[in-house]
Amino acid sequence: MSFPSILRSVVGAALLVNAVPHGVSGVQGQPFPSPFADPPGVGDSPPLVNVAWSAANASAGALLLRGGARSRGEALGAVLGGVGMAFALAFHFGDVRRGGKGLRGLADRARH
Repeated sequence: MSFPSILRSVVGAALLVNAVPHGVSGVQGQPFPSPFADPPGVGDSPPLVNVAWSAANASAGALLLRGGARSRGEALGAVLGGVGMAFALAFHFGDVRRGGKGLRGLADRARH
């Protein structure tokens, strides 16, 4: 168990969780915020863009986690990465859907 292997588990799980809302919206044919929208992460992207973004996230997450969690640290890292990403996405997309800027709004407030 090393720091890089734990970090790999955190990032891999976060990417897998991020694939879910983009993939679900895409296969439902619904526009959804993505990093490729204007403004990034706030504006809506077309369904096919979200399907592609979901596939990229799922592929990268699976690649990072391909060996599985070989230690408690890696397993805990994966859990914390996945749950942390889920909370961040719930806040971000909830705020965006209510007309806010999501996490971008937090960064704007921190600068002022």
